[in-house]
Amino acid sequence: MSEADIIARIAPSVGSLPAAEWDALSGGGNPFVTHAFLTALEDSGSVGARSGWSPAPVVIEDRDGALAAALPAYVKAHSQGEYVFDHSWADAWHRAGGHYYPKLQIAVPFTPATGPRVLTRSPHLAVPLLRAAEQLCHANGLSSAHATFIAPEQLACFERAGWLLRSDIQFHWENRGYASFDEFLAALSSRKRKDIRKERATAQAGVTIRALRGEEIRREHWDAFWRFYQDTGARKWGHPYLTRAAFDLFGERLGDKVLLILAFDGQEPVAGALNFIGVDTLYGRYWGALVDKPFLHFELCYYQAIDAAIALGLVRVEAGAQGGHKLARGYEPVQTWSAHYIAHEGLREAVADFLVRERAGVAAEQNYLATRAPFRKGG
Repeated sequence: MSEADIIARIAPSVGSLPAAEWDALSGGGNPFVTHAFLTALEDSGSVGARSGWSPAPVVIEDRDGALAAALPAYVKAHSQGEYVFDHSWADAWHRAGGHYYPKLQIAVPFTPATGPRVLTRSPHLAVPLLRAAEQLCHANGLSSAHATFIAPEQLACFERAGWLLRSDIQFHWENRGYASFDEFLAALSSRKRKDIRKERATAQAGVTIRALRGEEIRREHWDAFWRFYQDTGARKWGHPYLTRAAFDLFGERLGDKVLLILAFDGQEPVAGALNFIGVDTLYGRYWGALVDKPFLHFELCYYQAIDAAIALGLVRVEAGAQGGHKLARGYEPVQTWSAHYIAHEGLREAVADFLVRERAGVAAEQNYLATRAPFRKGG
């Protein structure tokens, strides 16, 4: 397909596109960009008018009408649920008399997990697809386009397109061939080993922890987790992003890619953590509890995730956004990346200048945090 043949359009939803063709582009290795996950968000009402994430996947089709490239994209009138904060850009542009919203967000809603954002059958379509997103911004009065939590191997195509790159820090656990949790602990300093063993013993006392996967997760388990999720969501965001129906659809459509870790007091679930399994990564997404038990959050979200990753032969755990407390528990600082197209030249220049300085600060912070990692010297 030559560039002269390329015509892009905005589809009404991911659900309006053939599942097999979409998944052939996404590769299937990252659960969050699969047709199953994205349509679960749509069909459950988690995205749409309720949340202000209006599905607007940008697609290129071949001459036979089959999908050749796609961007998982949404039109937004706010900056909530993104985890890459551009509120200051919006405020500055509004003060200058511009309209920052609506904008185009190329992302997985409410999901600060790295993954592919440019889904293509052929690499030569990547830049034309991003050019199409730029043109759609101009044609539809959108101020900008933002691709967040980009898989590192896709940064080059955004650079070739001239988009502005932004970095931040998350904490990921790396599996260095550990055969067990104890073998991982052996790589840590003596004090940190003792601290983690004490935390796990305290968290596990008086509860039974079960890891449920696929068909093992029943409706009553989702009912319990919904209560946990609502409690956490109400405290952190004001209202939960996902609807109750989303969890049923995750279970139905993603099957063994879903791992739910629950803590029981007797027969009653009292806390839980929801994970998704990729081809080489375990993604920790949501957690909640109805009890205030010391270190239970660390046990369910971080230590149980490490146990699961080792058992499944995965190479890393991504445990979500923020959280410097993860560092002491063996999760290491890594840079995450986003890319931004700003339609107005003046705003684009101001943001570019800001990002140069911000990237330098993020790199320095990552270097400092790496010196604070709990691993043994030379280990």
